[in-house]
Amino acid sequence: MFRQIRWRIAVPFITLFSILLLGLGIYLVNTIRQNKIQEFESQLSAESYLLANFVRLLSLDNELNSIDLDVQAKQWADFLGSRVTIIAPDGNVMGESDAVLEDMDNHLDRPEIQQALADGFGKSVRFSQTEGENQMYIAVPVQKDGQIIAITRVALSLTQIQGEISQVVRIIILSIFLAAILAFVLAAGVADYIARPIYQLTDQINNFSFSKPGDHLIPTSDDEVGQFARAFNELVTQLRFQYGALETERSKLVAVLEQLSDGVLIVDERGLVQLINPAAQRIFGTTEEKAMGQSIVKVLRQYQLIELWKQARETGENQLIPVEIPIKKLFVQGEAIPLEETLPGSTLMVFQDISHVRHLETVRRDFISNISHELRTPLASLKALTETLQESALDDPPVARRFLISMETEVDALSLMVQELVELSRIESGKVPLQLKTVLPGELLSEAAERLRLQAERSGLRLHIDCPPDLPPVFADPPRMEQVIVNLLHNAIKFTPSGGEIRLSAQQVDNSVIFSVQDTGVGISPADLPRIFERFYKADRARSGGGTGLGLAISRHLVEAHSGKIWAESVEGVGSTFYFSLPLAQ
Repeated sequence: MFRQIRWRIAVPFITLFSILLLGLGIYLVNTIRQNKIQEFESQLSAESYLLANFVRLLSLDNELNSIDLDVQAKQWADFLGSRVTIIAPDGNVMGESDAVLEDMDNHLDRPEIQQALADGFGKSVRFSQTEGENQMYIAVPVQKDGQIIAITRVALSLTQIQGEISQVVRIIILSIFLAAILAFVLAAGVADYIARPIYQLTDQINNFSFSKPGDHLIPTSDDEVGQFARAFNELVTQLRFQYGALETERSKLVAVLEQLSDGVLIVDERGLVQLINPAAQRIFGTTEEKAMGQSIVKVLRQYQLIELWKQARETGENQLIPVEIPIKKLFVQGEAIPLEETLPGSTLMVFQDISHVRHLETVRRDFISNISHELRTPLASLKALTETLQESALDDPPVARRFLISMETEVDALSLMVQELVELSRIESGKVPLQLKTVLPGELLSEAAERLRLQAERSGLRLHIDCPPDLPPVFADPPRMEQVIVNLLHNAIKFTPSGGEIRLSAQQVDNSVIFSVQDTGVGISPADLPRIFERFYKADRARSGGGTGLGLAISRHLVEAHSGKIWAESVEGVGSTFYFSLPLAQ
């Protein structure tokens, strides 16, 4: 309850007002009690003096002993509403209104009687054995000719006095209670009136949004709350400007991190991931939900990278290391950069995927190795033939002619290799313009088959064409596509033993036509199958014959230049099937 400002205002006010009312009530009760007692005392004193005067007047005509004072006492008591007692100077009771005269004791020892005899006025509040309750007594001596002839005493029960006082006290308490209720209602109303602008301001703040440019607090009053609202609006204007600037910078950072091809992580001093971009998620096979707040050990799962982070933390310097990730088959270069100035204790880790670079280096080494191997054989042959001619073969024309024919063959092989290299280089660089037009798949297969049919028959192979006549045309450069089919068909003839079969076919699949060259040859091993379209790569050099190893590489680039795809399937000892796709003519 005290968390609300209305009650923090109302409760102290109500408490203070209640304390004041309670103090006032206690003061009034005591004051009224004292006044009431004094009032009763004055009343009894007046009545005592009045009775004393009556008794003195009675004694003027007769002796008091001859007057029935007991009857007079009862009459006077009925009139006054008080207890009346007439006492002789020796203490004997001469008249009593509330008791039997014969049962009355001597009253000479009563305090009020002693005081009245001594001072001319006696007062006492004490317990009455006759009445069995506390009473107030006022005693006044009756004098005649300077002698005390009697004492008149008037008494009033304190119960009666207390009853009248209690009635007044009840009225006061009721008034205080009603005043307290009124004060509570008034305090609650005033507190609510004071707190209402604060609540309205709080509701506006709760519904406030930085994303709404025109969203401002509305001052509900001209007091301190209104001044606070205006000050808050000025602060919000500044914060909104800063917030917009931060959002712009954050958007730029997010855009950079999301589009960055390098993986980025920020790790705090405890080794917990605080930021990870999509590239890092892809490299380490995780998601932002799984990585955020997790240990770097759990996210990276590479001890070399963990050691990289530790070294950067210990030395405070950048650390760099290449790491292979076998599960993802990736080669990553990791760099750890301490962020002591911007984020003390944190470390920026950048991971660059260099798998493609490593692959290119491997291809380059293989290319150099392959071309060296391919050039070494004809060059060695040419050198040997030349040396032989120089030494002795020139004197023997038939031998010299045979050596020259062999040299011509080696030169033709070198020329073919250079020609294919130039052709491959032009195709890869996109400098070979394609003359695209619509052509029927059957025509491409027929032209290629006719060019090599005689060679297939000489090798003892059966050549078949399986192409539905209703296949839609494709969009291609016919000479280039015939070159692809001839290359695939030539390889099939070369690696299929006599008595085998080669089948050329085409079929429509979705928005493209799939061409295939199937043979029953020696097949390709699973280890060699992924690399057969690389330059100079030969699956089996012992059985590769005199090929350059560039035909499949040229075929792959020509098919991809037509927005197609080429691939192969093979089982060793059973045969191979080469496929490539071309888009349909639109």
